[in-house]
Amino acid sequence: MFRRVAHHPASQQKVQGLSWFAIVRLGLVQASLGSIVVLTNSTLNRVMVVELSLAAIIPGLLVGIHYAVQLSRPLWGHRSDVGRSRTRWILGGLALLAVSGTAAAGTTFLFEASYALGLAAAIAAYTLIGIGIGASGTSLLALMAAKTAPERRASAATITWMLMIAGIVVTSIVTGINLDPYTHVRLVAVTAITGLVVLSISALAIAGIEQQPTLISDQDRKKSGSFKESIGEVWNDPEARLLTLFIFMSMLAYSTQDLILEPYAGLLFGMTPGETTKLSGTQHGGVFFGMALVGIAGGLFSKRKPGLIKFFIVSGCLGSGVALAFLSISASFAPAWPLEANIFALGFMNGAFAVAAVGTMMVLAAAGKTSNEGVRMGVWGAAQAVSFGLGGVGGTIVLTLGRWSTGNDATAFTLVFALEAVLFLMSALVALRIGVRQAHRPEINRGTSPAAVPAE
Repeated sequence: MFRRVAHHPASQQKVQGLSWFAIVRLGLVQASLGSIVVLTNSTLNRVMVVELSLAAIIPGLLVGIHYAVQLSRPLWGHRSDVGRSRTRWILGGLALLAVSGTAAAGTTFLFEASYALGLAAAIAAYTLIGIGIGASGTSLLALMAAKTAPERRASAATITWMLMIAGIVVTSIVTGINLDPYTHVRLVAVTAITGLVVLSISALAIAGIEQQPTLISDQDRKKSGSFKESIGEVWNDPEARLLTLFIFMSMLAYSTQDLILEPYAGLLFGMTPGETTKLSGTQHGGVFFGMALVGIAGGLFSKRKPGLIKFFIVSGCLGSGVALAFLSISASFAPAWPLEANIFALGFMNGAFAVAAVGTMMVLAAAGKTSNEGVRMGVWGAAQAVSFGLGGVGGTIVLTLGRWSTGNDATAFTLVFALEAVLFLMSALVALRIGVRQAHRPEINRGTSPAAVPAE
């Protein structure tokens, strides 16, 4: 149950913080991040495995490197809490991401000339990709959490993530069209142009937002102290720890298939690079519609049904597990299986649990005793980065070992998808515990909508 917030005269005043238009503008920046990352994590991965005939573990390790670098997200979040120039981190990180993403695409030429040289260049490029994502993404979320009115934070998260998915979908479709017939030159050109376009859009979108007044509704909260103190507070918060565990497990389940899906479609279904890139767009299209459903349903019914958001978290994890179970079966029926429909269903369920979890993150980011939104978002971002890194590496390792031991691609892919399904079921069990302590946490409700956080 949630404690209703008394209506004081101040609550009748105009809502402070970012306007809806400003929130949408920040969503465009998040969309820009997703547009570049989808090319490095999906398309380039497929090219390395299929066109370059590299072992699947190679792109898995490379992506794992860029996620490992993001363990420093809490530090960037802390600097956002105590610093004065989040915009510099956001645009600087995005620019670094665009340049390093293009460099990663360029390593396709080096791999053909020299495996050792290509691998060394790829490691450097993916390290810089991780720095760019962490610096830009964490600072962006900190800016949004600090300047968005408490009652708008959950909705702001939904809008931002839906725009990110929309950016991924559009990028996947447009680049998929322009990559066929495939050449390395086309890949580099498409990546470079994408980076330039999204960086220009982001610079225009974020202009002037940081200069808007900062919220003063949290005057009863202390200012963020040292990095050690901020981390200690987050770790001592039971709800924050539980959410961290859920994020880790659910994102591990989600990310394990991320690096093998396009190779799977190419090897067992005979799809071209352009077709598998479009398949990635189909998945993210499902994520978009899953998010939309949760956002609409939450806005219409969550006041009468306060446990609705938690329901979407749990049911989204269960549905994702079922979709992955069907995907594991599809290996035995390829290429006759309706792969596109299966992938869309998986994306839909992923979107349902993800947006509900993000909404909870945005609310809990402001629920601490100090104004350390950046550190909290950094901790959860680091948990996601670790799980994505382990998922990418783990998925490719299991796939590679499965192919070596059985000599059968279908069996190897079936094993990976089945393991992911089990992870999602375990995540659903953890999600059932989210919100149990909220009846004894009145500070969570301060300044938030009763529907913003899941409850029992």
